[in-house]
Amino acid sequence: MKLRKGIAVTTTEYGGVLLDEKTGSYWQLNDTSVIVVEALAAGRAPEAAVDRIVAEFDVERPEAESDVAELTRRLVEARILRP
Repeated sequence: MKLRKGIAVTTTEYGGVLLDEKTGSYWQLNDTSVIVVEALAAGRAPEAAVDRIVAEFDVERPEAESDVAELTRRLVEARILRP
């Protein structure tokens, strides 16, 4: 998966923001969502994001897997990520 061309990712002290430079729409991201987006943007598999989330946060692997899959699905539906 890759971010679609024209999508900018910026981290903030509160997490991050995805900006669609074409439409001007944006998504505000929490810390774990930033991890997912950065992993996918770097060409890594969603499992890499799951591994990092489980290592850094107090969350069980099944919950992290579910959350990463849901965010990935929503980003694909919004045409921010290309499968």
